[in-house]
Amino acid sequence: MGAASSSSSSARIDHAQLLSSVLKRKQNAVVHNYTHGFAGFAARLSEEEARSIAQKPGVVSVFADPILHLHTTHSWDFLRYQTDLEMESDSGSNPDSQSHGTDTIIGFVDTGIWPESESFSDKDMGQIPSRWKGSCMEGHDFTTSHCNKKLIGARYYNDPDSESTANLTPRDSIGHGTHVASTAAGSSVSGASYYGLAVGTAKGGSTGSRIAIYKVCSPDGCRGSAILAAYDDAIADGVDVLSLSLGANSVVAPEFAHDPIAIGAFHAVEKGITVVCSAGNDGPSPQTVVNFAPWILTVAASTIDRDFETDVVLGNNKVIKGEAIHFADIQKSPVYPLIYGSSAKSSSAEEVDARNCNTDSLDRDKVKGKIVLCQNEDALYDPKQKLEGVKSSGGIGVILIDDASRSVASTFGSDPMAVITSKDAAEILSYLNSTRNPVATILPTITVTKYKPAPVVAYFSSRGPSGTVRNLLKPDIMAPGVDILAAWIGNDTSEALAGKAPPLFNVISGTSMSCPHVSGIAATVKAQNPTWSPSAIRSAIMTTAIQTNNLKAPIATDSGSIGTPYDFGAGELSTSGPLQPGLVYETDTIDYLTFLCHYGYDISTIKKISLAVPDNFTCPKDTNKTYISNMNYPSIAISQFEGKESRKVSRTVTNVDADNEAVYTASVSAPKGLDVKVMPDKLQFTKNSKKLAYQVVFSSTTSSSLKEDVFGSITWTNGKYKVRSPFVVSSASSSD
Repeated sequence: MGAASSSSSSARIDHAQLLSSVLKRKQNAVVHNYTHGFAGFAARLSEEEARSIAQKPGVVSVFADPILHLHTTHSWDFLRYQTDLEMESDSGSNPDSQSHGTDTIIGFVDTGIWPESESFSDKDMGQIPSRWKGSCMEGHDFTTSHCNKKLIGARYYNDPDSESTANLTPRDSIGHGTHVASTAAGSSVSGASYYGLAVGTAKGGSTGSRIAIYKVCSPDGCRGSAILAAYDDAIADGVDVLSLSLGANSVVAPEFAHDPIAIGAFHAVEKGITVVCSAGNDGPSPQTVVNFAPWILTVAASTIDRDFETDVVLGNNKVIKGEAIHFADIQKSPVYPLIYGSSAKSSSAEEVDARNCNTDSLDRDKVKGKIVLCQNEDALYDPKQKLEGVKSSGGIGVILIDDASRSVASTFGSDPMAVITSKDAAEILSYLNSTRNPVATILPTITVTKYKPAPVVAYFSSRGPSGTVRNLLKPDIMAPGVDILAAWIGNDTSEALAGKAPPLFNVISGTSMSCPHVSGIAATVKAQNPTWSPSAIRSAIMTTAIQTNNLKAPIATDSGSIGTPYDFGAGELSTSGPLQPGLVYETDTIDYLTFLCHYGYDISTIKKISLAVPDNFTCPKDTNKTYISNMNYPSIAISQFEGKESRKVSRTVTNVDADNEAVYTASVSAPKGLDVKVMPDKLQFTKNSKKLAYQVVFSSTTSSSLKEDVFGSITWTNGKYKVRSPFVVSSASSSD
């Protein structure tokens, strides 16, 4: 993907001539032309034709079109409450007064939008910014009248392999795009709820921001060629922030040079656009984080202080607290016979299948009229399929044993379902084994607020480190991504309760939901500091993050262990801290190009990613992934640290406070066995010295190598601001 041509029409001619030189068939081979942010095109080609074009002069990259996938407002109140707990002094910032993000434009690369939602009302909004150059495309059941002063742009991208016309529209048919757009920038809607649960005012983090939608996803996935086309259009349209709640699976994540999200983001960042992406939903396994390019702000997911509690009442009047969302109309007294799945095994089934209530594993006569206790030890069938299997056999409902999903509420409509922990399951099993006629019931779901502890790292949130870049700490930040209430498509009968209209708001979870929380804050920071670069905005968000929960204890993971930067990056998102960070770490294009050199790319490969590599730029003669640690990033990662060595890294900070005269002092939180020295440990900023550099030296205090990866932080403070950078030092035995 090379530099953009000065003329989009000439670029299209060049593309057509290039194709005609190798094609002897179909004239409609071109799917997308990229002419604004970068020069390129997507086309239908055979492998032989692709290889032939790759050899042509001027062609820097040819790669297959990947299919990526979605990473599927009380949350804002919780974030602000957390910020209030964390702040030790008043910096003069009111998070509510600064949350409007006036006239910033957030672009959402997603599934489209449901324009009729109240969350996209333009009441009391001013005129559309004159710098906006985008359009509102008409399509199936969508006209230009659906756009307004809130929803200012809407585009869609044709899937060349789809014969359906239903997707030829910016209108959302899935719900995902509507949900994330309203989370980041939705207007305030009072009385929002999911059928009476989570009642309150739904609002985005940046209510004054404008919304531009780029529909690239269908029920079949999100084409890389469409994602690149969306980037290309968004750059020309004039967005300030791009929010992408999608990405590759961690097992098959592409290289930077073949990754449409990374390539498009590089071009966008070069143009001053902040790009925010979800970290992925492949947790809690390590090395599962995706979208980890350093020019992308990568977001992990956490819980909030709201729980959707669904209790189980046993015949001995013992109450077990469970999790799920259901609206079943059954007896509140424990009158329903209770049976364990393995005890209801059909004659032809395996015990393990019956224990997990897998399809066709249960004896109808043993299940009929009963509540069934099921394990969730395998991934053959999801909880809804298990519930459907029990119901189809005449069962009343399901109590599902699943430690991981106990903290994430799924919706089950009118069917009784409760998810419990294995610890609580032991109590139910004891009751079952000691009672001749065990009975139970599952109570309707209730909303519990001020739930503690929160936040907790969501079990599904993808974890660091990156499997390929150990000298870059990812994810960057964590934000609410569990049980998030936000706008939904208005015709989703699959979510509707019997006899009721489809919900206008829905509760869903994923790093898809955490990503727009950060996008909203990024837009607010941009509104207050319009000249700030994407890296300055990222730095402000990271260095002001929170590391404690609402019990004032360290943030933990879903398993109860203390979290690390591999789980949450710099910490939980703060709503007010990023507005006045004090100091920022700025990373420019040359830094990113040098990163690609140290990553192992040569100049020809780097040109596949960068918009315009300067003529005088060359890769350093000595390139090594260990040098990535020196990139001017707000966090520090040191890999393959030997016991007897010292490792030095450099950083530069910029004073962005209105007060030009400031003195910052460094403090270090270091783990046992590691000595960390900051030189100098005092930085004195003046009107003429707004940028200052420092070095950090990491040394072992023992002669032996580290036995595991260790974590700490460096914090600069002037009494008014705290500028914190997490660090990780990984052992020599860790794989690179």
